[in-house]
Amino acid sequence: MVSITVSPAGRAISIARALPCQLDIPGKQLEDATIGDVKAAIAKKFSKFYPARQRITLKDSKNILQDELKLVDAGVVDGGELSVKDLGHQISWKTVFLVEYAGPLVIHPLLYYLPNLIWGGPVQHSMLQRFVFALVMTHFAKREFETLFVHRFSHDTMPFMNIFKNSAHYHLGSGLFLAFSVYSPQYSAMSPYIRGTSRNNPLFIWACTAVWAFAQVSNLIVHLNLRNLRPAGTRKRAIPRGYGFSLVSFPNYFFESVAWLSIAYMTGSWTAYGFFFVGTAQMYVWAAKKHAAYKKEFGSAYPKQRKAMFPFIA
Repeated sequence: MVSITVSPAGRAISIARALPCQLDIPGKQLEDATIGDVKAAIAKKFSKFYPARQRITLKDSKNILQDELKLVDAGVVDGGELSVKDLGHQISWKTVFLVEYAGPLVIHPLLYYLPNLIWGGPVQHSMLQRFVFALVMTHFAKREFETLFVHRFSHDTMPFMNIFKNSAHYHLGSGLFLAFSVYSPQYSAMSPYIRGTSRNNPLFIWACTAVWAFAQVSNLIVHLNLRNLRPAGTRKRAIPRGYGFSLVSFPNYFFESVAWLSIAYMTGSWTAYGFFFVGTAQMYVWAAKKHAAYKKEFGSAYPKQRKAMFPFIA
């Protein structure tokens, strides 16, 4: 049996006021006990302080200790001390993804099929509107499918309040605002914005759709490659290779931006362009941060010619 002293990192923790205290990890030796075992022992003593809420560090250190790390490898001795921080209420990444992608899947049909409630009369949908509706619904159905069956998350949870911020991006940007714009009478079959223009030209619409389809299929291939990098139930990291990765570290973000650019160009909607620019900027921030982490972790083994998200650029 291993005994560890656990103290709060900083202020007292309301759901674990008995900290600091000594916790026992029965059935484990120091050589095979892990940080995950410590979290389980904390949760057993303080039922509301479940493992996902806990961040474990060494005493007076800010370096986070991962669940699979063995105590002996962290430099912890029997009777040693660890610090724990309360991260607050958590929610699973999978749940957040399902909720945020579900918004557009509900919002777009409402505005597409019920124009009387929004514009006070029927809207004769143009070919452009029919295609945009199909593309948006297919995109978010794909995202839901990937969340359920493809993605393997490096972190189990995120702060609960993030669900509102994340959902607003999709429910409003690519949901309500985009749907309100492109399904309006301005884009209808009888609108002068559509009649006699390229946006009523089947060749133009099919060409934009072809670019969108290429980007979506490419995005899926990259996601499948990323899935195969991480065995189920692990947080293993490796240098990604294969389709798209020869030029950038995050081709999934690049192909996602291409798909939304094709919709923005097809419609000419400022709302669509706004969502494209905001989404692309956010993905580049993520890509640049993760790209730097890859280079730091793998050093000289990481391909030097790769950019973060945009081939040959950045």
